[in-house]
Amino acid sequence: MALIFKILDASLWQIAYAKSVFDGAGIDLKDGYIHFSTRDQLRETARLHFSAQENLMLFAIDETTVAQKIRWEPSRGGKLFPHVYGTIALGDIIWAKPLPWNGTEHVFPSEIGL
Repeated sequence: MALIFKILDASLWQIAYAKSVFDGAGIDLKDGYIHFSTRDQLRETARLHFSAQENLMLFAIDETTVAQKIRWEPSRGGKLFPHVYGTIALGDIIWAKPLPWNGTEHVFPSEIGL
């Protein structure tokens, strides 16, 4: 199982939970796809786009569950990032956990191994 990850504001997670589907954050809706990161891209994504932000959540999905909707496209420095074209059903989410800010950096869940 290859996991991909989404960082989002906790308020968006609450909306998704209530609707049983994640439609995307503002930037996702603007770009027309949901931005995800691989494990190795997570720290840099958090640093560049969520620095010092609190009240964040992190969720993981198995990329094979969205295989028909996923495209690996170049982004930062030409690296390929997983972009999901469509929504994410809550049933496809393996886990969702808080992503706390410790004053210096975000603290990722231990099972990710970062």
